[in-house]
Amino acid sequence: VQLVESGGGMVQPGGSLRLSCTASGPSISSYDMAWVRQAPGKGPEWVSVIDGYGGVTYYTDSVKGRFTISRDNAKNTLYLQMNSLKPEDTALYFCARPKWKMSSSYVDRRSPMDGVNYDIRGQGTQVTVST
Repeated sequence: VQLVESGGGMVQPGGSLRLSCTASGPSISSYDMAWVRQAPGKGPEWVSVIDGYGGVTYYTDSVKGRFTISRDNAKNTLYLQMNSLKPEDTALYFCARPKWKMSSSYVDRRSPMDGVNYDIRGQGTQVTVST
């Protein structure tokens, strides 16, 4: 499976962006999928996790009420609608496939770690929120 993100860019505070992550190869429909972000000088952070049926497992507190994760299994695509963007949302956003079905308590306690709790990721798309 290869994951390719798109939709990033520069936007003013309060603006919106919609990120997409398209998978090529085998279907991702049976897998939980996640959005992860990494800001400059900081470690990666889980943003949101969604299960294979479209049920949302997790949002990090800072994006609740502003971001919405969704998926279209027919298109093998994951989305992240981001509204009311803030400068602190500036980061490289990438999609990743968790290695197992994660509980919200696990995602709260453990940072994303390549090869440890996710095994496939895209290259990412940059989101910059600035005046």
